[in-house]
Amino acid sequence: GAWGGPGWRLPGRVLELVFSYLELRELRSCALVCKLWHRVLHGDENSEVWRSLAARCLAEEALRTDILCNVPTYKGKVRAFHHAFSTNDCSRNVYIKKNGFTLHRNPIAQSTDGARTKIGFSEGRHAWEVWWEGPLGTVAVIGIATKRAAMQCQGYVALLGSDDQSWGWNLVDNNLLHNGEVNGSFPQCNNAPKYQIGERIRVILDMEDKTLAFERGYEFLGVAFRGLPKVCLYPAVSAVYGNTEVTLVYLGKPLDG
Repeated sequence: GAWGGPGWRLPGRVLELVFSYLELRELRSCALVCKLWHRVLHGDENSEVWRSLAARCLAEEALRTDILCNVPTYKGKVRAFHHAFSTNDCSRNVYIKKNGFTLHRNPIAQSTDGARTKIGFSEGRHAWEVWWEGPLGTVAVIGIATKRAAMQCQGYVALLGSDDQSWGWNLVDNNLLHNGEVNGSFPQCNNAPKYQIGERIRVILDMEDKTLAFERGYEFLGVAFRGLPKVCLYPAVSAVYGNTEVTLVYLGKPLDG
């Protein structure tokens, strides 16, 4: 039948049913088969395919609480899960909670502990949210790191930004850190308000312009770092306070374009 006719709608519904049993890797292959399959998969980000995949791969707590409140579609929620903190690529002193998005730092003395996400970026524009759910302690850094950056070290230090493999914003003293040096304060305004526990910071990585920027609430705070290298960069955090918790949620492309 014609594209809009009943003859097309039936196979679409049948395809959707079949697709809803597949895993993400298989769905990626299916989307390449033909335009119809691609349209069935990606035309509706809240379709049964994405709903059932979200139900299978996301913890009930993640779907039930407001962790993913700024990720409106089921496809977006599945994507956020695949971009969450890595359970393997983090300090031995932290673990990722059952919800899949929150890092918990164990109370270990004289240690700084970090984590990277499962997926890094070498192109495109990407946004994610980070928020602290416990005390910041003396150093609480959010930013980006290459795969080579260390995720644990002795003492209480700004691990993110301690060498040329990472870039960080310390929320405690509002300093920007890279290569072991302070790159000025941020945001660049007088009496910038201090970070409040639970505030969601939006991080915007632009691999085309090679910049890293931050937003608080819906206020754009400005570009923090320019001239980033053309390498694979991962969202990352580092923390020092015992039992503090940090949540990171990937949002996709920034809304402004």
